[in-house]
Amino acid sequence: MSLAGKTILMSGGSRGIGLAIALRAAADGANIAMLAKTDTPHPKLEGTVHSAADAIRAAGGQALPIVGDVRDDDDITGAVLKAQGEFGGVDIVINNASVIDLSRSADLAAKKYDLMQDVNVRGTFMLSRAAVPLLMEAENPHILSLSPPLNITPKWLGAHTGYTLAKYGMTMATLGLAAEFADAGIAANTLWPRTTIATAAVQNLLGGDRVMAASRTADIYADAAYAVLTKTARGYTGQSLIVEDVLEADGVTDFSKYAAVPGTPDDRMFPDIFLD
Repeated sequence: MSLAGKTILMSGGSRGIGLAIALRAAADGANIAMLAKTDTPHPKLEGTVHSAADAIRAAGGQALPIVGDVRDDDDITGAVLKAQGEFGGVDIVINNASVIDLSRSADLAAKKYDLMQDVNVRGTFMLSRAAVPLLMEAENPHILSLSPPLNITPKWLGAHTGYTLAKYGMTMATLGLAAEFADAGIAANTLWPRTTIATAAVQNLLGGDRVMAASRTADIYADAAYAVLTKTARGYTGQSLIVEDVLEADGVTDFSKYAAVPGTPDDRMFPDIFLD
């Protein structure tokens, strides 16, 4: 199965993992409607929704950059309608937008807690829900959220409670939608990497150059997402998937090409959070 002609509605995606997933789909000739806030260059972060759209077109896809906020219901409705108007429908929703703050509970600002809940949990639910009527008309509809399995051990529940709640909320919303719309044939799954991915978040928040050097590139996430989105929706839903497990199930056994620093062995990779 190919993503040629399929329309993806993605939250975020100006850079990092979201953009990598969009570029992998674009290589098939997919249409990418991207709802993102970054309209102008950020002083500390690379890329805008417009530069992402240019890259998608260069990779062989069609792009619709939509400047908006996944916290805003009008922006969500507008994004769904614009995707429908431009491409005729929506086949896939990717909940990529996410806010991270690993502060301990006593140090976490209330506004940051609210922001994580609004973007990660509410944004995932509202964007997915708004697209459901179009997904019901799609041939092989998928919802994919970039969030972890529900590992409710004290280690992860207590590590950074505010952020854990927000990421687990993304997963619970997605698994709930999977159960609710299973009879309609809409697949909804989550996807999370076994190791850290070399992104700005890892560089700035998880350990800097040392962890970046022991991470994998966003291409591994993109290839796994592609594998998920090209599966038959009916029967492949309601799962908390791990990037490397998805690829291994498709016969990939050598992950060396994904090392951010070529030659870094698998056993030197830095494990991602939420996984034991």
